[in-house]
Order: sequence, then structure tokens, then C-alpha cells
Amino acid sequence: MRSLTQAFLGSLAGDALAMPGHWYYDLAALHRDYGTINRFVAPHNPHPDSILWRSTYSPPSPEADILHDQARYWGVRGIHYHQFLVAGENTLNLRLADELYRMICSDGGYDADRWLERYVHCLRTPGWHRDTYVEEVHRGFFINRAKGRKLRSCAISDEHIGGLASVPALVAATEGMALEELRQTVQLHVALSHQHPGVLHAADALTRVLHATAQGTELEAALVENAGDFFSLRRAQEWVALADDEIVGRRLSPACYIEDAFRASLYLAWKYRNDFSAGLIANVMVGGDNCHRGVVVGSLLAAANGCPREWSDGLLASAGHLGLLVNHSE
Repeated sequence: MRSLTQAFLGSLAGDALAMPGHWYYDLAALHRDYGTINRFVAPHNPHPDSILWRSTYSPPSPEADILHDQARYWGVRGIHYHQFLVAGENTLNLRLADELYRMICSDGGYDADRWLERYVHCLRTPGWHRDTYVEEVHRGFFINRAKGRKLRSCAISDEHIGGLASVPALVAATEGMALEELRQTVQLHVALSHQHPGVLHAADALTRVLHATAQGTELEAALVENAGDFFSLRRAQEWVALADDEIVGRRLSPACYIEDAFRASLYLAWKYRNDFSAGLIANVMVGGDNCHRGVVVGSLLAAANGCPREWSDGLLASAGHLGLLVNHSE
């Protein structure tokens, strides 16, 4: 049996590698600024495709403030979404996934209400993260919380692939749970923030593929058997001779919306199913929401092949507060 802890490490690696090139849509600019991103590097300003200059967030009360000292960069041109992160560091959604993993391991099981309390505490604590960009789903949750809603009722209908960011962490931390219970747990957890049927459907497919792969099913068969609504083997075989940026860029959108983003992730995981490093690099270099696609690509490739030590050793998370994770992977 393969380890789902490896899948979580792969998700962290996929996000951290993509972080400096996150949300580049001008691929010429991505190559000009970073060359081929084939190792963990730090981001730098200016980010030519950043839309933070036209973004605003005005919390309705102090309790809804989750930007803290990062708020002053919103409305400014050229600001990189992750400008203060360093090489090998994870973006906010994967920091939260890390927090979830450690909470479950510490508590010996998943508890939705305890997670919501931890989530609120983390995002309300200045300095807990150093990410300049905080996704709409988090802003919407805290606006609803400021209105007095109970935490289980603060989710919004967010249709972005970022809703899958915590799935590898959750399945790794609950490794050994029966599949049907695992599927229900993942659905409960994802719905705490993403009340969108497409995201929930994709989360279930990812859960089933990861579980099947960890049980020893080859990745191609696991995709065909468990993700058929999002993955077509016939179409993938037709596409494989084309350049990656023809598929993720022209045939499928490189943006963050779940329908195309999840399909693109599964295609890249299938194409590079025997080469973890090549898959992660290919995902980065087609741009768009490569961080959250990287979670899916990295988790699937690591579930099938393991996460190579040259990648896990370079992760800031696994070098520090994820000592438990590193020990489990050895």
C-alpha cells in the first residue's frame, strides 16, 4: 500500500513550486521573469498580471479583518500576490491545509467545529501568515461571521479549485479510514467553506482517486474508474502530442474555475504519471492558477510515485513545523 502522507507532501511541493509564477497569464512574461521554474524560488515584484490594483476589501467590522498589515498593498499596481514568501514556502490555502493536518494528527480524528475555531483563530491572528492575497472564499466567510452567522453557516458558493487545497491533507491525516466515511468527511469539510456543487463533486473525485492509488491501483486506472466526469482517457490520448500550453491555455482555461481547472490538473497528472518532477514543472509553466492545480497534480503524482526527497527536503513546512509529516514519510 502506498502512503497518503506522500500525497500530502506532493500537494505542498506543487503549491510551493508554483508560488512565484502564480496567476501569470502572459507566459512570455513568466519566462522572462523566472526562466523555467524547476526549483523552489522566491517571488519578486512587479507581477505584470497582478490584479490587486483593482481589488478592494473593506471589512464590515474589526472581526472581519483578515488582511491585517497586508491591506495596504491592495489597490497598488504590480504587487505580487505572495510577495513576502520565500523559496519553498506555501501559500495561504496550503498553510491552512498544514494546520488541518496537524490538528487531526494531534486530536486523533477530525472534528468540524474544532477546525472552524482553529480556522478563525489563524486568520484573525496578525502575522500568522505572510500572504498578501486572501481569497474571496475567506473574505466571504468572515463577512458572514461578522453578520452574526454561526460558523457552520458562513460558507459561500465559491466555484474555484482552491476548494480542493485541503483534500490531500485531510485524506493523509485520516489514513486508514474506510472509503465511504472518508468521502463523507471530505464533503463535510469542503462544504464548511465552499458551498458549490462543482467543487464538492471534484473533491469527491479527488478523494476517490487518491484512495484508489494509495491502495495500489495504477494512476491511469484510478482516474478512469473514479474521475470519469472530469477525465476522458480517449481525449487525453488525443491531446498528449500537443504542447501543454495548447491544452491548458486553449483547450482548457488556465484560470481557477473548477470545471476546467480540475480537468487540466487531472490531464497533467495523467500525462506525467511516471515523472513527479516533470509534472510539477509542466503545471507551473502553463501559468494561471498553477498553485491550486499544483495541489492536485502534486498529490496524485506523489500518491503514485512518492514525493522525491529533493522536493520534500526543500519545503519550508516539512523542514520546520511539519516534523511529524517528514517522520511519517521516511
